[in-house]
Amino acid sequence: MTAVTDEPTAEELAQLDELYADFAAANMAPLWTQRGGLMPQTPSPHAVPALWRWSTLYPLAARSGELVPVGRGGERRAIALANPGLPGTAYATPTLWAAIQYLGPREEAPAHRHTQTAFRFVVEGEGVWTNVVGDPVAMRRGDLLLTPGMHWHEHHNTTDHPMAWIDGLDIPLVRQLDAGFFEFGPEVLSTTETPAASRNERLWGHPGLRPVGAPAPAASPLMAYRWEHTDAALAAQLELEAEGHPGVVSPGHAVVRFTNPATGRDALSTIRTEMHRLGTGARSLTTRVAGSGVWQVFSGSGSVTVGDETWDVGTGDLFAVPSWAPVTIRTDGGLDAFRFSDDPVFEALGLARTSVEDGS
Repeated sequence: MTAVTDEPTAEELAQLDELYADFAAANMAPLWTQRGGLMPQTPSPHAVPALWRWSTLYPLAARSGELVPVGRGGERRAIALANPGLPGTAYATPTLWAAIQYLGPREEAPAHRHTQTAFRFVVEGEGVWTNVVGDPVAMRRGDLLLTPGMHWHEHHNTTDHPMAWIDGLDIPLVRQLDAGFFEFGPEVLSTTETPAASRNERLWGHPGLRPVGAPAPAASPLMAYRWEHTDAALAAQLELEAEGHPGVVSPGHAVVRFTNPATGRDALSTIRTEMHRLGTGARSLTTRVAGSGVWQVFSGSGSVTVGDETWDVGTGDLFAVPSWAPVTIRTDGGLDAFRFSDDPVFEALGLARTSVEDGS
């Protein structure tokens, strides 16, 4: 009796080799040899958990301020954070670009605009104004400043000391989609005014009050979210928790999301921006999301675990969280952290997924 076997014969193996060679010659690839890589059981990102220390970033940015002028060509003195898992790119994650931008005393960064959505978050300093479509917006510690896509913007430092901040953009996403456009603006600033409140703040910056006569664009018409408001909202959540009322996302963990005052949606169409506050002795829930994020510690200190990596972190430090990597934050003395992510893109595409573990 002849045994039954599924092993291919030598002739069949030769025919398969010929078939695969013909696939390659025709610029084709069979799914059955690649399914595991194309459709994994859970996300398997190339990006890795990564940490950048403010104590390293700022001195390097200051050195660039001495050697690299701001102007046409380079346009901005911005140094990107390059994820070690994405070699050959200057990306923090596959969809997010993060950089430290440094503007020296009395320097001006000329106008340009681009498809890419951008924001600026200030860890320390003041005295710089960013003009967004000719509207002068002050930049101060703790402020989130927006530059939606195709908005003309320029910066100028009015002081005798330098200032640095964090830029966040969706450059990798727009590049992958081949959707990017860029234009140079005038050499001369549109305005050198330095008002305490910009026109967009005067129109849109009143909580719960929408100007009826103003249009509602897709991205937020409010270009500045001030620290005093963010701080007060986070403090109120923890105060209410202490009084036995709801509001925090978990014990000792307050979060606010920056939203478009005209629609209630995310302030930017492709980037979610949030501020987190963990009170004394607090620990966040362990969270995984489909999609990636970048965090910056605004004040305080603690430890963060991303995947298999655990770091002690302090003011200014940044870390990247790849898709579906578990992240947990702990603090003894309290910690504030800014987070930006690609969550709105995943939600719009129906790809959002979240897993939360108590971990206690």
